[in-house]
Amino acid sequence: MKPERVREGATIFSYGLLVMTITHTVTHVFQRMPSALFPTLMRPDEFNLTLQQVGIIAAIPPLCSALLSIPMGMFSDKYGSRRMVFISMAVSALGSLIASQAPNPIVFILAISLLSVNTTIYHPAAYSFTTKLVGSKDRPRALGIHGAGGTLGMSIGPISLSFLRGLLAFQWRQVYLFWLIPPLLGTLAVLRIKAEPGDDYQEEQAQEDSVKNVGPSKLLTMSLLMFLVFVGIRTSGRTMIGSFLPIYMVNVKGLSDSLSNLIFGSNTLMGLVAAPLGGAIASRYDEKRLLLAVLSLSYISLALAFITPNTTIFAAFYLLSGFFNFLGMAATSSIVARLSPTGQRGLGYALFFLPGSIMGAVAPVVAAYIGGTFGLASIFYASVTVYLIGVVVLLFGVKIRDS
Repeated sequence: MKPERVREGATIFSYGLLVMTITHTVTHVFQRMPSALFPTLMRPDEFNLTLQQVGIIAAIPPLCSALLSIPMGMFSDKYGSRRMVFISMAVSALGSLIASQAPNPIVFILAISLLSVNTTIYHPAAYSFTTKLVGSKDRPRALGIHGAGGTLGMSIGPISLSFLRGLLAFQWRQVYLFWLIPPLLGTLAVLRIKAEPGDDYQEEQAQEDSVKNVGPSKLLTMSLLMFLVFVGIRTSGRTMIGSFLPIYMVNVKGLSDSLSNLIFGSNTLMGLVAAPLGGAIASRYDEKRLLLAVLSLSYISLALAFITPNTTIFAAFYLLSGFFNFLGMAATSSIVARLSPTGQRGLGYALFFLPGSIMGAVAPVVAAYIGGTFGLASIFYASVTVYLIGVVVLLFGVKIRDS
């Protein structure tokens, strides 16, 4: 039996959006922790990993996510968002528990793969839920608030490694055990959501009915396919940087593990302000143009970070690149909603995250080869080039129109 549905739309400040924002934080706490830990795990007294092994370990979780992405989107449309978010929190807790007891790389890979699959279960359901809470004009604002929760989680993970290990003398396994509690609380918060939001809140019921029940051919338009190509290219660049930047900061820049984790986490902390601000801007201006502008500024800042020899200036430009990147977060997810029919919104968001999972599995291996052959710095020059290719695809390949 399908869950009871209600129609909202009066305000973006609702319990449902609050829960989705908080659970988004919990989901993403674990996303960047493995990358932040790689310098530690490469040491002889830990797992003694090589650069190539790091690339393989970084590739396995997104590969698992890619295999499950479309089924999770279909399950979200069929069984409802609340149920899938609840399952996501449970899987997150299980992955955190296993990571806290990992005695070797194999068990660690199993744990971080579960934590990656957790996001695959979560995203189609939570994004679909959020887009249906409000009208299309307020959708970017709601997505901006929801996105801020995710960026907070991505920043908290590495920062918690820095503080808990540095100030409280936690071992890295104890940090994972510490983060076991929030997913358990998240399951309780989801249970308190009494009903699913209805289909898109539209001013014209006839317009809503025309896009409610459509087949796969209506979902897989050329613009959506080109947008997915853009997402895959963009994720390739982001994964190349994210997987190896902590190693670069420790081995090349000479920073301590704690300081590198602090800088690494603070980049995504920029999204706490930038994501909702970007949502407010996207609700007033063209989403595609906004996305092109902020991504261009982000990539310019990133390039400047890697060509400067000064560590302080490097950190400043790296944080600035994060701010501009997350300024376009709401516009990106709002474009997916525009390109996806209401009745297939969960599947649309599953497809949105699928290219990222696929390229997230390929990019670390490619980056490890580039870094091993040409040096660590070459990874980041290559990633900026990949980013710029993605901007070209977005500019010329994606056509956005009102849903």
